[in-house]
Amino acid sequence: MRIVSLIASATEMVHALGLGACQVGRSHECDYPAEVSTLPLCTRPRFEVEGSAKEVDQRVRAALGDAASVYEVFDDVIERLQPDVILTQSQCRVCAVSREDVEAALAGRFGGHPRTVVALEPYSLECIWEDIRRVASACGVSGAGDELVARLQRDMDSYRGAGGGARVAVIEWQEPLMAAGHWTPELVELVGAVNVDSADLSAADPDVIVVAPCGYGLEKTISEMHWLTERPEWPGLRAVREGRVYLADGNAYFNRPGPRVVQAVRILAEILRDERDSGEGWMRFQPSSALPAIQK
Repeated sequence: MRIVSLIASATEMVHALGLGACQVGRSHECDYPAEVSTLPLCTRPRFEVEGSAKEVDQRVRAALGDAASVYEVFDDVIERLQPDVILTQSQCRVCAVSREDVEAALAGRFGGHPRTVVALEPYSLECIWEDIRRVASACGVSGAGDELVARLQRDMDSYRGAGGGARVAVIEWQEPLMAAGHWTPELVELVGAVNVDSADLSAADPDVIVVAPCGYGLEKTISEMHWLTERPEWPGLRAVREGRVYLADGNAYFNRPGPRVVQAVRILAEILRDERDSGEGWMRFQPSSALPAIQK
């Protein structure tokens, strides 16, 4: 079995299923577990990824207008790797390489011999579980897929009820302001909190704000907080006045629909039931102080 994964969440599924030794290629975003960093790169973005939240958003929109895809697929590399299974996604052209990108790049390759292409569709929590099962089935380990899903569900259930009914807004992008969607509202509700729309902070006036931008770790997230703190309504928000604004690692946990989605639930539970200022993958936002040590 030879597997090429073109999406980070699928790479984590492959390793959680015990198939890490079978993965022979990865996308530019696949960074966990650490050993995948030595695998050949099979994709790259067509836009400059460095810059502010606003600049990145503008570049992505321009790339979508100028090209069929915002990502380039290295068809020659994939052909050389001769995968049996190629893992990608069909949910979002911005988030990662899509099934259409893969099929267009590989048309006519492999001497006409078909390869199994599995496109993940993580629109909800249940979809994540189904994606794990579909990856497992395509790779010939259906039983391991069922066992992994059952274990992740048990782990997630241990955090139920931690929210105490708090009204929580999860922000997925700082400029322009975007509310987290798909499975994230389900995670908020699972811990016993109430998900509110962060796209209109003034109207929502949440008890707790969690900022977890797509593709950003904690250091990048705090460097972009000025987009929120400079908004005229920011100082008057309940969560801001009461010091209940938190930053979370969106790249690793909240926006990666794979096995570590359980860690996103754990982060929400810790934020809502603990009095600590930080934990693994999250920290309380303290604008008047220097960036504290971040727990990796």
